[in-house]
Amino acid sequence: MEIPLLEKEISGYIGRLLRENFGRGPGNVFCTFSRPFVTVYITNFLSPMEKSLIGNRQSVYVQKTRDLMMETLETEIRDFIETNTKEKVKEFYYDWNLDGKTGMFLLILETDPKFKDETFSNKDLVHKEIINVSIEAEKPPQMVSSRLLNDRTLVIIREGILVSIEKELIQIGFPETLKIAKRNLEKRLMDEHKANFEKLLSAQIIDRFVDWNFDQDKSYSLFILKP
Repeated sequence: MEIPLLEKEISGYIGRLLRENFGRGPGNVFCTFSRPFVTVYITNFLSPMEKSLIGNRQSVYVQKTRDLMMETLETEIRDFIETNTKEKVKEFYYDWNLDGKTGMFLLILETDPKFKDETFSNKDLVHKEIINVSIEAEKPPQMVSSRLLNDRTLVIIREGILVSIEKELIQIGFPETLKIAKRNLEKRLMDEHKANFEKLLSAQIIDRFVDWNFDQDKSYSLFILKP
């Protein structure tokens, strides 16, 4: 299947799946397929009940509810991607921007897992800026890599970022609480560094997402850009 058609098929499927399971579908779904990455950007996605909870400062319950729902939906999304790409999904990440009514799914295919680390303008300086964010949040990562999938989608990977107290929280059974806290902290710091990122990327950042694989001590950040 040609990539544009595949991206359209994935977008349509995700839209239907969310509508069936959340009672309301997203406004738009944008898929980008660039091996080994499949990214899905979701806009205008918030149910009336979720809106009410957020208005009453209960956004943490919305996050927890969506996390529970995603435990089921992840399997269905993986199966659809594998069937249509004929490739195995190695990793799955997601995040929500509740204030912006947006969300993202990021799937990593097993094909060429050590992707070619292509360069783009100011790439080293962008890495330095994300390292500064990491230092303020926890510690500098052991490794940073990135891929500009197109002029609107930047993926940044950090490895080796967990500190001892975070590892202990995961060990005693609080990974979900840690993830919610880290999401709030890191995205707030990304917003504080937003002007620096935009200057380096020569683009406006219209959205940002982050998720972790605690077992592998790895983090994926996704910037949605407006060139």
